[in-house]
Amino acid sequence: MFQSRRKPTGSFASAAAMAELIYHSVVRSVRKQHNNAFVAIFMNMMQAVMFVGAFYIMFSVLGLRRSAVRGDFLIYIMSGIFLYMTHSKAVGAVSGSEGPASPMMQHAPMTTVIAITSAAMGALYIQVLSLCVILAAYHVAFAPLQIEQPIAAFGMLLIAWFTGCALGMVLLALKPWFPTFVGLFSTIYQRANMIASGKMFLANTLPSFMLAMFDWNPLFHAIDQARGFAFINYNPRYSNWEYPLWVGLVLLMIGLMGEFYTRKHASISWNARR
Repeated sequence: MFQSRRKPTGSFASAAAMAELIYHSVVRSVRKQHNNAFVAIFMNMMQAVMFVGAFYIMFSVLGLRRSAVRGDFLIYIMSGIFLYMTHSKAVGAVSGSEGPASPMMQHAPMTTVIAITSAAMGALYIQVLSLCVILAAYHVAFAPLQIEQPIAAFGMLLIAWFTGCALGMVLLALKPWFPTFVGLFSTIYQRANMIASGKMFLANTLPSFMLAMFDWNPLFHAIDQARGFAFINYNPRYSNWEYPLWVGLVLLMIGLMGEFYTRKHASISWNARR
């Protein structure tokens, strides 16, 4: 896997060699959860199904289905659950990827760029595969699937993943310096997004004083825009997709600069001291 007998010459050969390393690293990151890749993917799908079931029961018991958008109620729930899980998994995967002091970096072809890319791609692969399987099962077993603009809605999923990767990059750069803070912040952020992501309500139905409480969150904008693309009778007025994209780009640049600085000063002895 990491044996390189001859250094690739040329741009295409270098890109092909890096793509091969990323592929093997993605397979390794997917199989981290379980030795069997199918079991790892099945566990993620069951987690998504449990989320959807819990929110469906909660909305039904509390009588909140009237506040949902007109259309397929399960699509309304899944549009929030899938984006939330993709964002959270991306944050956890990138922030927990192999750092510069990791033993994996002892292998010459392995770099932090490959480790970060493979962690991000592995998280996206599992979430997209779970999404396709669950939606296909829902379409066959329950009701015909109808999404008004599926490509644009999937684009919002990619934006949610991108912002999660960007935030994970910042946390990864801070992790060697403040490991306790990064772990605590990551846990609090993912728990807070259960409410702050806006997956349980529509932005158009919120009063202005409550809208200000969620407007800062890029995931809130991505979920609201995804519902606008998924349903023909919902037009988001208080969100846009440009905001999370720009926030993700800013966080990514900060994370890259921080990771470069940390890589230059990282030491294996940090793990012993912490």
